[in-house]
Amino acid sequence: MNISKAEQRVLHVLAQGGHIRHERNNDGRLVTATCFNRDGYVLNDCTMAVFKKLKKRHLIESKDGAPYRISYFGRISVRSQLDNR
Repeated sequence: MNISKAEQRVLHVLAQGGHIRHERNNDGRLVTATCFNRDGYVLNDCTMAVFKKLKKRHLIESKDGAPYRISYFGRISVRSQLDNR
C-alpha cells in the first residue's frame, strides 16, 4: 500500500502512543481533527485530508466515541523507523 510522508508521520505518532481528537458540528459531521503525540504536543501534519485518507483506508479507528488511535491494520502497514529523540 502506498502511504504518503504525511500519513507516515501521523501513523508513527499514533504507533508511539498518540491519538487524534475530533470535533463534530451539530449535524454530526467532522469539523476538525487534531493529532497529539504521547507527550501532548500537536502534530501539524495531520490535516483533514490526511485524516480522511487514513480513516478511509481503515488505518485508524475510534471505539465508542473515543479519540482515534491506530488500528491493527495500521500497525502492520506503517514502515519501521528509528525514533530520533
